Amino acid sequence: MSSQLHELVTALAAPWVVLSPRSGQLTGSGPEGVYARDRRILSRLSVTIDGREPIPVHVDERDAATHQYVAMVEGLGDTRHDPTVMLYRTRTVESAGLTERITLVNRSRVAIECRLDVALGTDLAGTAAVRSGAAAALPELAPLPDGPGRIRWESDDTRVVVTAEPGVTATPRVEPGEGFTLTLHVAADFPKSTTGFSIEPPAERTPYDVTLRCDDKRVERWLERSLDDVTALQLADGDDRYLGAGPPWYLTLFGRDSLISSGMLIPVDPTLAAGTLRALAARQGTKVDADAAEQPGKILHELRAEVADHGGGLVLPPVYYGTHDATLLWISTLHKAWRWGMPADEVHDLLPNLRRALTWMKEYADPDGDGFLEYVDESGHGLANQGWKDSADAVQWPDGTLATAPIALCEVQGYAYAAAVHGAELLEAFGESGDEWRAWAAALQERFRAAFWVDGYPAIALDGAKNPVAGRASNMGHLLGTGLLDADEERTVADVLAGADLNSGFGLRTLSTAMTRFNPLGYHTGSVWPHDTAMTIQGLFASGHADVASSYVEGLIRAAEAFDHRLPELYGGRGTGEESTPTPYPLSCRPQAWAAASAVAVLVAALGIEPDVPGGTLVINPAATAPWKGLELQGLRVGADVLTVRLDGDSAEVIPS
Repeated sequence: MSSQLHELVTALAAPWVVLSPRSGQLTGSGPEGVYARDRRILSRLSVTIDGREPIPVHVDERDAATHQYVAMVEGLGDTRHDPTVMLYRTRTVESAGLTERITLVNRSRVAIECRLDVALGTDLAGTAAVRSGAAAALPELAPLPDGPGRIRWESDDTRVVVTAEPGVTATPRVEPGEGFTLTLHVAADFPKSTTGFSIEPPAERTPYDVTLRCDDKRVERWLERSLDDVTALQLADGDDRYLGAGPPWYLTLFGRDSLISSGMLIPVDPTLAAGTLRALAARQGTKVDADAAEQPGKILHELRAEVADHGGGLVLPPVYYGTHDATLLWISTLHKAWRWGMPADEVHDLLPNLRRALTWMKEYADPDGDGFLEYVDESGHGLANQGWKDSADAVQWPDGTLATAPIALCEVQGYAYAAAVHGAELLEAFGESGDEWRAWAAALQERFRAAFWVDGYPAIALDGAKNPVAGRASNMGHLLGTGLLDADEERTVADVLAGADLNSGFGLRTLSTAMTRFNPLGYHTGSVWPHDTAMTIQGLFASGHADVASSYVEGLIRAAEAFDHRLPELYGGRGTGEESTPTPYPLSCRPQAWAAASAVAVLVAALGIEPDVPGGTLVINPAATAPWKGLELQGLRVGADVLTVRLDGDSAEVIPS
C-alpha cells in the first residue's frame, strides 16, 4: 500500500524535491519519487544489503534540503540485541539535483562482507499524471548504459543521469569500527519549453537573517522552520524570485499563491514580492482567449511548461488565467510593497500594468454588468470555481446544493474594493488622478451592502440568479481590513468568526459545522488552511478585534506544534474538545508557501506594524490581546532600514540595526 502525501518526508531545494517514506526508500508507489520541473525524475531509489531491506530507525531532518535516514542491518555483525551494523543515508537536495551518500558502518567485533545494491528506476511521469493516478499505468523506462558508474534514461527530450561511485552494486569488506560509502549524484536535462518559461532555481538561496525571541518558544520554532521552508521554496524567473506554491504538484509560478505568499513576507523579504510582481506583470493578459481564460489586463493563475491533464476533465493549458482574484491581489501587493519601501522607480515601471489591471476589473471581471465581479468557466475543461477555494464543491448552500455559475464570491468583492482604493492611491502618488477608482469602490461598497448580507453575515457568494448563497464560511474573514465593511459590519463578522462552528481550536474552518456537507477533512468544506486563518487574523487585528484574532493565533500555534512546527497546506480540526491535535489531510503539500509565510503574517499583524515609507511614517500598534507577553523580532526590512521590534508587556520600541 502506497503512503499518502502527508506521511512522506520531503527534502526540498526547488525545483528539486524528494518525497519518501521515513525509511528513505523510494519504491515507485503512489507519489514517492525525486521530482524536478513538473517531472518525476526517479520513481525508485532503494537500497538492499544481501538482498534484504534495512530496518528503519530514525530520520534526522537537518534542514529543508538535507536529511539523514538511519537504519539497522540484520544478519551481519554481532548476534547481540544491540544493533551493530548500521546504514546511514545522507540525502541532500540542491538547486541542480540530488546527492545521496549511502554509508554502511560496522560497529561489531568482526569484519563483515556483504553485497550492497541500489535499485533505480523511473517512469518520467508528469506531476499531473502522478497526482491523478494516471502514472500508475506507466511502465518503467529501460535504463541506458552511459559509461562506468553511470546510468541514464531518456523520454520526450528529458534526460536523467545517475552517477554512482563506485557503482550501484558493491561488495565491500568492512573492518570493525570502519565504514563504506557509496555516493549517488542525480541530474537531469529538460526539453525547451513551448511557452518560453522554465521552472528555474534562484541564483542564490540565502537563509533569512531574521531572529525571534519570544516567551512562547513554540512561536520561535514555528517562525524558524517556516523561513527555512520559504528559502527552499524559492524559484526564479531570470533575476526575479518568487515562491513555488508547494511540492510536488505546485512548484511553479502562480498568481494568487505566489502573490499572497510574497505579500505576507514583504516585512522580511521585500525583493521577493517585487520579483513576483514583475514575473506576473511580464505575462499579463493581452487578448480574449476562453480556452486559457485570458483577458486583457488579467494576471495568470498558473504557468507550466506543458499542458497539465489533472484527470476528471480538468485540462489546463501551459499558461492558464482561470483565477478571478489574482489581478486584484497583484494591485494590492504592489501597493503594500510600495508602502514598505519598494523603490519608486521600480513601482513606476509597473504603472502601465497597474492601469491594465484596473481596467480589467471594470471591463472584463463583471461580464453581466451588474456591478459585481463574477466568473464562469467558458472552456469546459478549466476550473469551475476561480477563487482560492477552487474545488468543484467549494460554493454550496446549507443543504449541500452547489451554487450555479456565474458566481460572485464575497471575498473577491473585498479584494476589488481594496484594489480600487490602493490603485487610486498609487496613481495619485505618481501624479495621476485616482478619482474614478475611488468612486468605483464607493459604488461597489453600497451594492455589496444591499445584496450580500443574509442571516446576519455576508453570504459566501451570489449565485447565477443573484441569490446570496447562505451558510457561514471562512470567506467572510477575508473582507476584514479591505475597507469594504464599516466598523459595525466588521464587528458582526468578528462575532460570527468567534463561534465554535468556525473556530476549530486549530484555526478557521473553511465551512461551518452547521452545514449539511461539513467535513473536517473536506478540501474546502470544513478543513483548516493556515493561510486562510492568517489572512483572517490580519483583518481581525487591523479592524481592532484582537480578542478573536488572538484565539486564532493560538490555534495556529497549537497546530504548528502538532506538525513539528511545519504547517501543512491544510488539515482537519474537529475541535479541541474532541481531539488534542489536528488531523493530517492525506494529500496535503508540506511544506507549502502560504502556510509557511503565515508565521510572518501573524507576527507582523499582531505587532500592528504599518509603514508608509513614501510618507515617511512608521506606526507600531501592538494588539492588546496576544498569546505572548514579550517578544523581540529582529530583521524587519522597512525601506533601506533593518529594524528590531521589541515588545515587553504593554510597551513596544523600535530599534534600528
